[in-house]
Amino acid sequence: MRRLGTIYFIRHGQTAWNAEGRLQGSRDTDLNSQGETQAAAVAERLAAAAGPTLAEADFVASPLKRTRRTMEILRGALGLDPDGYRIDPRLREIGFGSWEGSTWAEIRRRDPAGAAGRDRDRWHYRPPGQGGESYAALVERVGPMIAGLDRDTVVVAHGGVARAALVALGHLDIYAAPRLGIRQGEVLILEPGGWRWA
Repeated sequence: MRRLGTIYFIRHGQTAWNAEGRLQGSRDTDLNSQGETQAAAVAERLAAAAGPTLAEADFVASPLKRTRRTMEILRGALGLDPDGYRIDPRLREIGFGSWEGSTWAEIRRRDPAGAAGRDRDRWHYRPPGQGGESYAALVERVGPMIAGLDRDTVVVAHGGVARAALVALGHLDIYAAPRLGIRQGEVLILEPGGWRWA
């Protein structure tokens, strides 16, 4: 996959469901106060990592409220128009189907066979219910979007999307990617030669 420029990937700030350990997936949750603080603070990390040409970068977010709010807060903290970004629906989070809204402990009690299936093959397992997606399906949606980025780009999206991007770019394999923790309040820098945290 050929791509020019650097991707500055930011996972949305914390939500109440993140704090409770609940799977959000496609549910449209908003930031909590900690998430708003993280969104403002990550702007400083982003500015330090991207340098003086940051305002010239493309800015794109998932359509879900938690990512849009993160983007608007960080752009405001950078002195940029909070609404000066675009939305790409391909950046929405991986769908967890009927598991959305549940904690892993609840899923393991309610659906032990499904939880065991996911433990065996995190990349290919598709959670039950409408909208459930595997990471394999997610990378099919995210990969073309990432491949279409032709300049430095700030992406605000989700943990699952970051993992899919790492695989699409050839930086991680399908075994390592689903196990990588994607931290809130930090910048994941994706370059042609590799990736790092800032």
